[in-house]
Amino acid sequence: MTARVQPPAQSDHTASYYAASSLPQPVLPALQGELRADVCVVGGGFSGLNTAIELAQRGLSVVLLEAHKIGWGASGRNGGQLIRGVGHGVDQFSNVIGTDGVRQLKLMGLEAVEIVRQRVEQFQIPCDLTWGYCDLANKPRDLEGFAEDAAELRELGYRHETRLLQADEMHSVVGSNRYVGGLIDMGSGHLHPLNLALGEAAAAQQLGVQLFEQSAVTRIDYGPEVKVHTAQGTVRAKTLVLGCNAYLNHLNPELSGKVLPAGSYIIATEPLSEAQAHALLPQNMAVCDQRVALDYYRLSADRRLLFGGACHYSGRDPADIGAYMRPKMLEVFPQLVGVKIDYQWGGMIGIGANRLPQIGRLADQPNVYYAQAYSGHGVNATHLAGKLLAEAISGQQGGGFDLFANVPHMTFPGGKHLRSPLLALGMLWHRMKELI
Repeated sequence: MTARVQPPAQSDHTASYYAASSLPQPVLPALQGELRADVCVVGGGFSGLNTAIELAQRGLSVVLLEAHKIGWGASGRNGGQLIRGVGHGVDQFSNVIGTDGVRQLKLMGLEAVEIVRQRVEQFQIPCDLTWGYCDLANKPRDLEGFAEDAAELRELGYRHETRLLQADEMHSVVGSNRYVGGLIDMGSGHLHPLNLALGEAAAAQQLGVQLFEQSAVTRIDYGPEVKVHTAQGTVRAKTLVLGCNAYLNHLNPELSGKVLPAGSYIIATEPLSEAQAHALLPQNMAVCDQRVALDYYRLSADRRLLFGGACHYSGRDPADIGAYMRPKMLEVFPQLVGVKIDYQWGGMIGIGANRLPQIGRLADQPNVYYAQAYSGHGVNATHLAGKLLAEAISGQQGGGFDLFANVPHMTFPGGKHLRSPLLALGMLWHRMKELI
């Protein structure tokens, strides 16, 4: 069986603050000629890099192919928020994996952050990792939900400090009058995502992984041994891992139909004074509100406000991201009216219908594994996915892979042309419900 695809169109995100402030980016070769490996990994973001690291640590030979540059997709463009959890409303899956299975998913959502912590410490990756996060309540019912979350974290044995905040305490976290409460979590935080990806690429190379950039996969020959084609080379491998998420395009229609690429956008201000930065986020926490079209923001290491959100399901990017996002920032922080915007950028995150990461293997190609659709929890969930995939491929009996693989995932209706507009209508309905 053979799958063909056109190479993805080259796109640019050099306007991002992360690209401008990243570690030196190595020039990796494009694949040429034929290679053999135990595993071929497609995708040079967090999913692919961490799967490669975990496999190499288990003694397998790995070739990783990236269509553009390491961290080019969501891994190098996201909000940099490292938040506990792997999905939204995981209790809904109890009828499939049981109440104990749901509990295990919740525990893995905590473990996922610890994997990032350990990765950074083990390989001494300079990615500005900073601990401290706060969920922001837009309405009283959000705060009620936070109380339930805090109680559940205690029941799960969460070892980090959590604390509920009332409205009169919010200025200790955020210099805005917009919120009625919050939930502090000192086991979550924020980081420079592109530097994390680059550090993990270097770690993978140290472990013997062969990395190739500018090596878009053009065709896959499936079978007991897969043959992965690029413009100038091929990789033969016993096992294939697809870790392209929202950028899978048509490489595998079965998988791409289960992921909606949704646009998310970020602006970065000019560097703020120490007093300005402290007035905005006194404890230097990452924060996120609870709306469907959520706001998320934090400070960078050089005291810029990185303000993101406005998740778009329409498939169309704003013509001017800065002009689109600046009013949203000023609704939260009107005191920034005279502050310059230095960077503006966007990218695609992958969203599944049930908001649980999709981690599994193809039913008709049992040597083809995948991980995708992190729905906004990608920084941590990708690292968990890499561990679970490596355990399954190397024959370890961890159990976590099977829990994820046993949850069914709906294919979005309407095909590639109607999928986004239909979901955009659905999300509009949810936003209207917020106003009630």
